[in-house]
Amino acid sequence: MKVVYLCQRVPYPPDRGDRITTWHFLQHLLSRGAEVHLGCFAEEDRDAEAVAFLSSRCAKVVAPRLDRRWRRLTSLRGLLTGEALTLPFFRSRELTRAVADWCRTPPDLIHVYSSSMAQFALPVRARAKLMQFAELDSDKWAQYAATSGPLGRWIYAREARRLLAFEDHVARNFDASVVVSEVERELFQQRIPGVLPWVLPNGVDVEHFTSQGDGARHPHTCVFTGVMDYEPNVDGVCWFVASCWATLRQQFPDARLLVVGSRPTPRVQALAAVPGVTVTGRVPTTPPWFDRAAVAIAPLRLARGVQNKVLEAMSMGLPVVSSPQAAQGLGAVPPGTLTLADGAEATAAGVAALFAAPELARSMGVAAAAWVRETWRWERMFANYDRGLERLGVR
Repeated sequence: MKVVYLCQRVPYPPDRGDRITTWHFLQHLLSRGAEVHLGCFAEEDRDAEAVAFLSSRCAKVVAPRLDRRWRRLTSLRGLLTGEALTLPFFRSRELTRAVADWCRTPPDLIHVYSSSMAQFALPVRARAKLMQFAELDSDKWAQYAATSGPLGRWIYAREARRLLAFEDHVARNFDASVVVSEVERELFQQRIPGVLPWVLPNGVDVEHFTSQGDGARHPHTCVFTGVMDYEPNVDGVCWFVASCWATLRQQFPDARLLVVGSRPTPRVQALAAVPGVTVTGRVPTTPPWFDRAAVAIAPLRLARGVQNKVLEAMSMGLPVVSSPQAAQGLGAVPPGTLTLADGAEATAAGVAALFAAPELARSMGVAAAAWVRETWRWERMFANYDRGLERLGVR
C-alpha cells in the first residue's frame, strides 16, 4: 500500500498534541507494511535528528524548514489574494513538487492531518483521500476573535470565515473527513452541512503514562502540562495563577504548581516569580512530573476536541480539575474520575477539595486510570481507523 502522509510538523518525537496523534497513525501505517511518503515542516534544529529517524522508516521524507516569524510576514499576502492567512503561511514549493512527484502514479491513500496541509493534496489524484481535521481550525480563530481587542477581533474573525470556506471546499473534495469527538462532529455538521465526518478520537500510550508510585507525590501540588507557547495553554495557566492561586495558597501555604512544557513564553516564565510556582521548560519526559503531583489541572478557556493533557494525567492516576471546554471532547466520563469547574471560584474549590482529602484524590486517580485504560488505548483507535480505510477500499 502506497501512502502519502502530510502533517504540519515533523511527527516525532510525540511530545505535543499534534505530534502525538500524527506519530501514532504514521507508526500504525508503517507497522501494516505501508510504503509511506511523508511531507511535513521542520521548525527546530532538533527536527533534523527526527527527520533522519523517520527517513530510515519511510520511503521518502520531505521536511522544508519553516520559520514562523518570517512566515507571519509572508502570510499577509493572503490579505491581497483574499484567502485565509493560514494557507500562504504553510505554502511550500518544495512540498508542492514532492507531492506532485509522489502522485504521478496515484497512491492508494493520501492522509492529511490539519486542513492547512490539504492545499498540497487537492490538485493530485489518489485512490482515496482522507482529511483528518481533528477539530476545525476555523473555530479556533473564531474563539480568539471573541476574546480579542478590536484589531485582533477583525483579523481573527476574517481568518475564521476564510479558513472555514477552505475547510468546506476540502471536506467536499476529499473522500472522508475525520474529527476527534462527537462534539466536533456536531460543530462540523453545523458549519459544513451535508458532509458526515467519521469520529476518530486520540488515544493514550497507557504503558508510557503509568505512575511509578506515590513516593515523590506531594499532597498539595498540582501540575499543568503542555507546549507553553501555544496560546490556549498560555491563557489557561496564566488565568489560573492570576485568578485561583492566591486563594489556594491562603488555604494551603505549602501549595505548589508545576508548569511543565517546552518553549514557555515570557508571560509564562514570569509565573516562576509567583510563590509556589515552578516553570520547567522542556523536560525529557513528563511522567515523573505527574508523579510529584496530587492533582492535574486543565483550566483551558480556549479549547475544543480531546485534550491529551487530560487523558495523560488520568492515565497517570491523577484526578483532574478541568474546565468544561477542556473536557467536552471526552464524552460521558464516569462519576468520580473528573472534576468539572467553570470559573475561578469553582476551579479553586475543586483543587482545594482534593488537596484537603488525599485519600479522595488517590481514589479518584485510580478510577480515572482504570477508565482511560479501558476506553482510550491507541489499539482501539487503530481498529476504527482500519475499518474506515476498508470502507474507502483501502486495504
